[in-house]
Amino acid sequence: MSTENLPQSPEQPSRKPRVAVVFGGRSSEHGISVVTAGAVLKAIDRTKYDVLPIGITQDGRWALTADEPDRMAITERRTPNVDELAESHEGGVVLPVDPANREVVYSEPGSVPKALGEVDVVFPVLHGPYGEDGTLQGLLELSGVPYVGSGVLASAVGQDKEYMKRVFTSFGLKVGPYVVSRPREWEQDESAARKKIVDFAGEHGWPLFVKPARAGSSIGITKVDDLSGLDEAIVEAQRHDPKILVEAALRGREIECGVLEFEDGPRASVPAEIPPPDAHAYYDFEAKYIDSTPGLVPAPLTPEETAEVQRLAVDAFDAASCEGLVRADFFLTEDGEFVINEINTMPGFTPISMYPQMWQATGVSYPELVDRLIQAALRRSTGLR
Repeated sequence: MSTENLPQSPEQPSRKPRVAVVFGGRSSEHGISVVTAGAVLKAIDRTKYDVLPIGITQDGRWALTADEPDRMAITERRTPNVDELAESHEGGVVLPVDPANREVVYSEPGSVPKALGEVDVVFPVLHGPYGEDGTLQGLLELSGVPYVGSGVLASAVGQDKEYMKRVFTSFGLKVGPYVVSRPREWEQDESAARKKIVDFAGEHGWPLFVKPARAGSSIGITKVDDLSGLDEAIVEAQRHDPKILVEAALRGREIECGVLEFEDGPRASVPAEIPPPDAHAYYDFEAKYIDSTPGLVPAPLTPEETAEVQRLAVDAFDAASCEGLVRADFFLTEDGEFVINEINTMPGFTPISMYPQMWQATGVSYPELVDRLIQAALRRSTGLR
């Protein structure tokens, strides 16, 4: 039978890919995540993508938020939060758990749930636990929704500084001396747990850096110059994470390098150097985000040193099976050796953050950087890969 004379259905215009920018979260880095989201929302090309901002409050509620990036900035030395941006203090956003359905639903008590449309890709700009550590990535894998950044394993490894260092060591990357203190050690014998750290100081000397093992943005870190400051530093680190990491100080320059996934694989940016901040004991949260201590981009390195740190950054990206993006942090020691300190699978991503600055200096603008990350996520499938 000929279909020549039958009425033809009009062609449906192809819709733009829909990007859900998910931010905030339950970690102590909540405010910085909101600031990052504001920058990403400003940079996304609205002629190319539809955007759905979703904020996670500090108590874990997924909230529909206003698409108003200007309200997501640090003002008067204070970071913003999702509760200030939420359209309702009771409503919640629900992602699908059926891979065949990407429809996002919003509901409020006493109201009929409202469909918000399908989401094609999630751009999670969460920092720290409950977002950057593989937990959100696992949820998105179950939902079958592609997302920007590393998968479950790489995200978890990138968040836990102990296992990160173990992975790097197994791949031949050099790490500095460290010791881990677990909550069970303190529960079983507090004096023995403390002695373990004191003995480490006796072997490697002061100062030490006492850190939460699974936090970022330099939150909860204390530089300890002698025994008198140790107990307070331990309490501060445990306030953010019951597992703590203690590192020996390394003498040298702080060098960072960005890695970005291109169509042909990961490439490294020009590196940056973090000079010692004048008003701070080290490059802490205040120096990074409140006082915006400037880095040197590009870092004043020899061509050989630049090539070496770029190679090591990509090696670290591959060692942890990362995807999308990574910022790799190194020390260039006084004897000319690069020692990797850590990677960050969702680094600070405001325009003044080091990762975008390094790519800007490499020739990739902030909007192009955001676009490349979304495109890389859309190219990947969820599941085993």
